[in-house]
Amino acid sequence: MRSPLRAKPPAHAVAIEGRVPFHDVDPLHIVWHGHYYKYMEVARTELFRAAGVDGPDVLKLGYRQVVSHGEVRYVSPLRYDDRYRVKAWFLDIEQRVHVGYEVTNLTEGKRAARARTELVTLTSDGVLLLETPKVLRDRIEAARRASEAP
Repeated sequence: MRSPLRAKPPAHAVAIEGRVPFHDVDPLHIVWHGHYYKYMEVARTELFRAAGVDGPDVLKLGYRQVVSHGEVRYVSPLRYDDRYRVKAWFLDIEQRVHVGYEVTNLTEGKRAARARTELVTLTSDGVLLLETPKVLRDRIEAARRASEAP
């Protein structure tokens, strides 16, 4: 199986763009590594919103989702005032929701990072589910199909 950190963004990927604010850079004048997760969170929110599985949607269905794992491969740093794009897409949705990311430095015209996160689903009482509920999988699959339609 190909590493999720090497996967290319598919048609259903969503993208957000931003500009690095001064308060996100460290004394070396590069973005502190933890802020990449913040940028990815914004992209993941848009991805989930497009699929109808954003936080409020999931809560109304009686579930919660929490990040259980994350990893980032940093390639090239973002710096203050750089423009960036983050693409997010679903990698797998069966037991956990796996999301892939690609961060591009638009100012420099090169990849800044690739990443992935895993989210587990809990009941409203906090009980861990061993698979993603069908209602959530169905919504994600419907969004995938709609984005790939001609």
